[in-house]
Amino acid sequence: MNKIYVDDLGQGFPLVLVHGYLGSSEMWCNQKEYFSKFCRVIAPAIHGFGESSDVKSLDTIEGMALKIIEIIDEKKINNFNLMGHSMGGMVAQEITKITTNRVNKLICVATGPVGEIPGRYETIDETRKKLKDDGITKSFTTAPKKWFVKGEHDHNYYLCKNAIENVSLETADNALIAMKTWSGIDRLKDIKNETLIVWGDKDTSFNFDQVDTLNKNIKNSRLEIFKNSSHNVHLEKPEEFNILVKNFIN
Repeated sequence: MNKIYVDDLGQGFPLVLVHGYLGSSEMWCNQKEYFSKFCRVIAPAIHGFGESSDVKSLDTIEGMALKIIEIIDEKKINNFNLMGHSMGGMVAQEITKITTNRVNKLICVATGPVGEIPGRYETIDETRKKLKDDGITKSFTTAPKKWFVKGEHDHNYYLCKNAIENVSLETADNALIAMKTWSGIDRLKDIKNETLIVWGDKDTSFNFDQVDTLNKNIKNSRLEIFKNSSHNVHLEKPEEFNILVKNFIN
């Protein structure tokens, strides 16, 4: 099977959603329900992840971007708004650079301009080693807990549990390789699109320097910080998040 899972909901100007590492299309459920009332929402599950866990995974951010562009082209969508979370924010930056004028507005959520993040709680190589030494069961349950202020007690944590259910070690490792080998910092100046950057002040995956670098180097951007939120701000405070994004894309 080569085709990945893609949700295509609603009508109106398209909004493409790109999930992050160990994510799924379902993790956008609060956004799909809300935005599909007035947008056409396109939400793929990246190769090897979530609903596309049976599809061979990719090991470059650019490769992920090109595959999503293929989906957009197949649906004959020319212009669209684009939102990416975490690793998906890296993919979204690449899509924006590759498609130039096709992205109307860009939303970068809990992401940054480089995959190997200075000051991260551990290096990507350390994450890869733990993944191989500890196995996917332990690794996949440890990481998502860090993405919520309330950890596994957050009411939307179950979405992470669903997303990781069938993800292979190879898929996870390939994504880590993709992030480690990616840097978009030198091309941030090429992003001319109006850009909204969203970050939770308790995020331990992407520190403030990452979103600050995006904001300072993307000319037409602004940064919105959610208080007492972690890496999955779109799941922790979905109502507030959705209204912010709606006002931005409108």
